[in-house]
Amino acid sequence: MKVIYFIYGVLCYVVFLGVFLYAIGFVGNIYVPKSIDVGGDSSVMEAFIVNSILLTLFAVQHAVMARPAFKRWWTGIIPQSIERSTYVLATNFVMILLFWQWQPMTGVVWNTENGTLITVLWGLFALGWMVVFLSTFMINHFDLFGLKQVYESLRQKASQPLSFTKRYFYAVIRHPLMLGFIIAFWATPVMTIGHLYFSIMTTAYILISVKFLEERDLAKQLGEPYKRYQKEVPMLIPFTKSRRR
Repeated sequence: MKVIYFIYGVLCYVVFLGVFLYAIGFVGNIYVPKSIDVGGDSSVMEAFIVNSILLTLFAVQHAVMARPAFKRWWTGIIPQSIERSTYVLATNFVMILLFWQWQPMTGVVWNTENGTLITVLWGLFALGWMVVFLSTFMINHFDLFGLKQVYESLRQKASQPLSFTKRYFYAVIRHPLMLGFIIAFWATPVMTIGHLYFSIMTTAYILISVKFLEERDLAKQLGEPYKRYQKEVPMLIPFTKSRRR
């Protein structure tokens, strides 16, 4: 079974890579057949309802499956070694559904025509995705996406929990990965109603999830070192003092 679990983990990771690359094209309206502003012919109200359901589904799946209490219950049903891979796969499915069923709302909120500003915005778009990708390696990319767990199981090695790290981007802000997403979602020369709604809702989810769920879980899991980290390093805005006390 360990070989099967390893293959399963690798397949989940491969699907993730495809979803990640498609997400860049989806948000940026580049190189994909169905993007945030292309495809679909729904009315604005129908699009608003469908898109709200899709975003809510993502938020619920992502928030619930990431919680320690759910993980404890879930690993009573599935092996510990594939818990993270299964979470990644579930997220992939939800994202694929969002890409497939997203209904564009193409009314233009702003359209930048200045060449220099357009270049800057595309640069920020690329920077945001780069920050997301690099941030995963600054903690442990392969643990985050389940490969470390299935590999350790295959080699019959005891799984080693990640140690608390405060380096690179994480020495500047506590959640660089989330900041990268926010930058990528908002940096666009042409902002449509649909793109704006997507950006507002995903940013709101990130802020709520990080502040009230992830920060709480990390403080419980890591204890005093993380609480000191909260006081020393800002949550999302670099080079500012943390407001947490």
